[in-house]
Amino acid sequence: MINSYRELNVWKNAMELTEKVYMCMGKFPAEERFGLVSQMKRAVVSIPSNIAEGHGRSSTGAYIQHLTISKGSLCELETQLEISRRLGYIPDSDVNALLEKCTVIKKQLAALIKSLKTR
Repeated sequence: MINSYRELNVWKNAMELTEKVYMCMGKFPAEERFGLVSQMKRAVVSIPSNIAEGHGRSSTGAYIQHLTISKGSLCELETQLEISRRLGYIPDSDVNALLEKCTVIKKQLAALIKSLKTR
């Protein structure tokens, strides 16, 4: 039995992704601070935050809803990473590694949602 969202591998992976994305954003041009960087920060922070918030809710339906929001933020981040690659802000190797982490998290979210739905 999971007592805390902090025990969930999906939350741990989302936190790691957040750290890695923040490190990459340090290389962005200053003029992107209020554009793409701001959007990416909101999206990546939303992923573990919604996992945690959903876990703290009193109903399974609310938990699933927050996991779904987390999944949406993950898809948003994937698009922003691709934009960053195309604009030359993040090297291909870094984007590929981040997108691989996104894929792992997406699969974990899908599995957790499926598990909650079958309860």
